[in-house]
Amino acid sequence: MKHYAIDQWADFSRGVSPATERLLMEAHLSEGCAKCKSLSEFSARLVITAGTLADIQVPESTLRLARAIFPIRTQERPRRGNRLPIELIFDSFLVPSPAGLRSTWQVGWQGLYRAGDCTVDLRIEPELVSSRAAVVGQIANHLKPGEQMENLPVSLRVGKEVVAETVSNRFGEFQMEYEQRGKLKLCIVLRGTNRTIEVPLKRFTAEQSAAKPRTGQNRLAATQSNQDRQ
Repeated sequence: MKHYAIDQWADFSRGVSPATERLLMEAHLSEGCAKCKSLSEFSARLVITAGTLADIQVPESTLRLARAIFPIRTQERPRRGNRLPIELIFDSFLVPSPAGLRSTWQVGWQGLYRAGDCTVDLRIEPELVSSRAAVVGQIANHLKPGEQMENLPVSLRVGKEVVAETVSNRFGEFQMEYEQRGKLKLCIVLRGTNRTIEVPLKRFTAEQSAAKPRTGQNRLAATQSNQDRQ
């Protein structure tokens, strides 16, 4: 008695077997071959399972976590002439506390940068018990507010090493988790221009960011001291 292999039963269950072969396989099953019946039932269940997987909508948060565990790869670093100059126009550590308060509780840091026609709003949230952090941001065109800023490549790099990467959503928003380290930069590639915005990311701990001094001048000195130690 001739038996059929698993790949033949897979084609049979998917309905792609040649018509003549399919008739022979059906006749073979009707003869009561237990081995081929088992393979046929297995391949049929496999086709059903594979078909249902395509209907599962994976949450964006799960996709970000999956991308974060992929092996770190390297990319060609943008040429210096393609980098837009940036300007820090808001730093949450430099905002004075309300009168009468010696300090305020602020976990994380928020900053706003301007680069050409674009603004980049960033927030860094360090974890309490590790050196990891999350960066949440949004890029927008402040001269053309209606311009679409979706699907822009966003990455965290140290030199040519890509630490984490994602793309912006339809609102220009993005989010990544990463291990804090020195010389880390956030890079955003603008669509159609091949120009890049690079923002250096500071290292923070929850203790450093929690207690904000009363005056911006004191906080600026403390931040500069931290950078010097790095």
